Amino acid sequence: GAVIIVLGTLAFVLGIVRWTAVTLTSRKVVAQQKSDRVDTGNPLGRVLSVFEANQNADTETLELKLDEVVLRESSKLLRFQWLVKTVSVLAPLLGLLGTVTGMIQTFQAITLFGAGDPKMMAGGISEALVTTMLGLMTAIPLVLLYDTLANSSRRVMEILDEQSAGLIAERSERDSA
Repeated sequence: GAVIIVLGTLAFVLGIVRWTAVTLTSRKVVAQQKSDRVDTGNPLGRVLSVFEANQNADTETLELKLDEVVLRESSKLLRFQWLVKTVSVLAPLLGLLGTVTGMIQTFQAITLFGAGDPKMMAGGISEALVTTMLGLMTAIPLVLLYDTLANSSRRVMEILDEQSAGLIAERSERDSA
């Protein structure tokens, strides 16, 4: 039970921190979309600065450089999401492990003392139920948090991909004209 609580708390705090960071980044990206001035303090600004720095490069080179910066920014957005997802899956499994050990204790008590004294079986049954509950109580919010975090990150990455593709298309049209 203690392992579930510690892992769940750490993953939840980390998930909230990452969600806050992604939300702030999303706001900066939206502000950059509305601005004419390039601000390198946000992912879209860094994509635009790479575009501006490589104005003389051919279209293929420019595309590769933009893809590189989008990948770099995407990895920053996705940082530590794996941990939230892993703990959300691991928590119910740890709860199930606690259920199994609790039931083993219960059957050992039955083997040693018989089924006549319910107090002897209560500890194992209690462990089984508590660990199952802790696993589920940890997993449910973490699954929701991970989903929210992943969707927020995905929206920002879609904007970066869309803007990058638009810059490349604009450049390609200009070159072919």
